[in-house]
Amino acid sequence: MDVTADSLVARAARELSADADELVADVERGLRREVPELWADPEIARVTTRNIAEHIAAALAGLEHGVEADRIPPPAADLDRARRLARGGVSVTAVLRAHRLAQAIALDRVLAALPRLTADPELISAAARRLTEVATGYVDRNSERGVLAYQEERDRRLRWRLCVVNDAGMRIGTTLDIARTTQELADFATEHFADRACVDLLDALLHGRDPHRQPPVLRRIAQRAKTGAPPNDPYGPQGADGPDHPRDADGSANGDPPHPAVAPQQLHTYPDGSPPARVLATGQPARLPADGSPGEGHSTLVVPLRARGVTLGVAQFSRDGGAEPYDGEDLLLAQEIAARAAVAVDNACRYTHARATALGLQRSLLPARTPAQSAVDVAYRYLPAGDRLGVGGDWYDVIPLSGARVALVVGDVVGHGVHAAATMGRLRTAVRTLADIDLPPDELLTHLDDVVLRLSAEAATDPDDDAAEIGATCLYAVYDPVSCCCTLARAGHVLPTVVTPDGVHRALELPPGPPLGLGGLPFEAVEVHLPEGSLLALYTDGLIEARDHDVEAGLTRLRQVLARPARSLEAACDTVMDTLLPERPADDVALLLARTRALGDGRVAGWDLAADPAEVSRVRSRVAAQLRRWGLADLEFTAELVVSELVTNAIRYGRPPIHLRLVLPDPEPPDGPGATHGRSLLCEVRDASSTAPHQRRARSYDEGGRGLHLVAQLAERWGTRQTRVGKTVWAELNDTAGAFPDLGGLSAV
Repeated sequence: MDVTADSLVARAARELSADADELVADVERGLRREVPELWADPEIARVTTRNIAEHIAAALAGLEHGVEADRIPPPAADLDRARRLARGGVSVTAVLRAHRLAQAIALDRVLAALPRLTADPELISAAARRLTEVATGYVDRNSERGVLAYQEERDRRLRWRLCVVNDAGMRIGTTLDIARTTQELADFATEHFADRACVDLLDALLHGRDPHRQPPVLRRIAQRAKTGAPPNDPYGPQGADGPDHPRDADGSANGDPPHPAVAPQQLHTYPDGSPPARVLATGQPARLPADGSPGEGHSTLVVPLRARGVTLGVAQFSRDGGAEPYDGEDLLLAQEIAARAAVAVDNACRYTHARATALGLQRSLLPARTPAQSAVDVAYRYLPAGDRLGVGGDWYDVIPLSGARVALVVGDVVGHGVHAAATMGRLRTAVRTLADIDLPPDELLTHLDDVVLRLSAEAATDPDDDAAEIGATCLYAVYDPVSCCCTLARAGHVLPTVVTPDGVHRALELPPGPPLGLGGLPFEAVEVHLPEGSLLALYTDGLIEARDHDVEAGLTRLRQVLARPARSLEAACDTVMDTLLPERPADDVALLLARTRALGDGRVAGWDLAADPAEVSRVRSRVAAQLRRWGLADLEFTAELVVSELVTNAIRYGRPPIHLRLVLPDPEPPDGPGATHGRSLLCEVRDASSTAPHQRRARSYDEGGRGLHLVAQLAERWGTRQTRVGKTVWAELNDTAGAFPDLGGLSAV
């Protein structure tokens, strides 16, 4: 190429350098028209404008000094800008189109200047070939370098994004706790791509209510800032005066402007039209600077938490002014992580609601308080399992029986959740029904086993029932304070523990018995003597089982704790739970402690009776005398009538031997010795016949059949229980109603 052509090119380059700003503007207009994706993001648009100016300056300088295309130095920040385009999500096709289009526009401007500098067509043609050669070489070289840097950055970002997303999947949603899951999201975000993060959930969802409330009320569940300060809310969440009182929609409370930060667990709303409000309404994310307009400063991502087509809340991630603003790929990354977190939050919400339902059901089925009885002092605890398993089917019960006795029950249904809680309620009801019949413990468990078998059969025929197999364990004990004997039987349940008044502790050795639901296998009862003041502990296996020790170690610790002196049974319960369960148990736990009482000779009177009708009058005299000694003279008339009827029935329809027993179960009332208000009296007549009496309605001309009706009207309650030999008919009287009973109900007798 001769010098004349090179000189012409140099002159043209110098001329255009003087109007470089105009050339830059032409290229920018062309790129805005043909490659609009470069201008969608304000930050990328600024990068693109600077890139155009620096490339034009470098190319014109090279042409002016006759430098070959491969020796023209590119702008120093050229590769960094290519990486920035990669991070911004601009396609490589757009990058290449921008290079070619900018070359074409600039080359046209330089070629247009040549005819003004010379009229020689051959010289113009030679200079045009030279310009085209240099421009093409420069663009090819720099576009290749830029695309290589672009692709390297894309690959690096893709690998980093995959690692971050994978790490998020492992670290977010490790539990079924809502607060912990959202805090894991905030912590993870500040570790990887944010300086500040906060998570708000719709308060209605947290309480299982319809979230379609306008404006949506949110609760700040989690927040985190690298600096340690609470995250600012750049879009003005309107806080609350208290944790459960959201501010008005205008963002004020008592005329005060909204505070820029929301406290943890505080209710708030976002102003209409703010980015968080729009994200909640549309379910679409937003990427904006903090003040909502283009410019320098820190930027914020507002991302919805959506799962199963429902918006649960909103997460905000922001970077401070010194950090690089968020780009399109950052938004995609935040969306993906928020989507994973939303599924974990939704699972936690569903689990929390199901657990609350099961726990509420179970607590409604467990006794709210133990009934009044005089055989034992009791204390009890129930503790549901940790979050992984949830509410189980453990239960306890205290059931007053006739003869001042009491039944103590502890059971454990296999499984967890609503089904286990519902099964527990059905079994507890069955136990109470069978206890009312006054069956011995071994027979009661046999009937309860039949109930479980029937429930399993019913569940097996229900296609909507996921738990066809029903299993349970149970321990049933009956304590008699008169004889101080306790009769126990168990169905696959853990052994009870007893601590005698002298401090000796041991497990009561009982035949194991099969778990409930197997059917066809017998249960065996054992009778033990428990001195007054003995401590009997009934519990489920969750109390003594743990990951760090075996069952024997747990039993040993339990006995040692029970042997320690305690201020009360309640304090003993607390000590047991705190010592054996310092953390949330893996399985639910039921504990029932009972300290035995004894009704001594001074509160029990009995007589053997002859099978002679004349014995009835003598019995009335003995009863009256005994009641006066006990300070129950007000009950003499009622007791004489009831005892006369029961003894007469035993003489007429039963078989000897016949025995009458009076029991005074209540201790002295607190308002002084001799007071009788609210005290009860048990009357029992035992004979050798197993035939139970039945109350019937006597017709007007019948001469008999009214005795048991009279007993039913006069007694608080009455009934029959079978014994090893014969039966016992009993009646419980109470002096609460006054000295003389209301006999208005006897008018039909």
